Amino acid sequence: MRSSVPVSQRRSVKRFRRSPVSSPSSRPPMPSEQDIYEEHVLDHYEDPYHRGSLESATHADQGDNPLCGDRIHVDLRLDDQGKVAEAWFDGEGCVISQASASMLIEKVEGKTIDEIKEFSAPEMLELFGPKLTPNRQKCCLLSWRVLQSALHSPLGGDGESADVGDDSNGQSAAGSKRPRFSGPSLGEEQ
Repeated sequence: MRSSVPVSQRRSVKRFRRSPVSSPSSRPPMPSEQDIYEEHVLDHYEDPYHRGSLESATHADQGDNPLCGDRIHVDLRLDDQGKVAEAWFDGEGCVISQASASMLIEKVEGKTIDEIKEFSAPEMLELFGPKLTPNRQKCCLLSWRVLQSALHSPLGGDGESADVGDDSNGQSAAGSKRPRFSGPSLGEEQ
């Protein structure tokens, strides 16, 4: 099982090598903004926050990106005040999809359902950091779409979805319409 300590608290300080002719007043070079983001992304990919399953989950959903094969599953435990008490994810895929899931799960713990619903796709892309091409944005936004859908996907007492029996139109056996997130395009989000 992976660490429950937020990634931001686990990162080591990057050391810079001084040139051989450095004087005491010389300072190490400042990393570029891109270097910081790349290190941040790799930290989340290599040592993700809350990766695994959550046995006490009250809400869960999963999704995939059929174009590249990324897969994400999100488990949430909501408390009586409507806040995310715990959030975990699992999945397979590229660095972008897995690192963004770790970043998102770390961000949403302690947030209310309304705060999470208001968290937009552009905000998710900003949380990730580096600029991405439209195809790579889909990798980054997969966990965001699955999280939004998980909020509408309560589990029954046995850990199974309460909407067992969905037909192909997202209609549950009980007759309620369950949201389906193949995901809005970024243009629709703005």
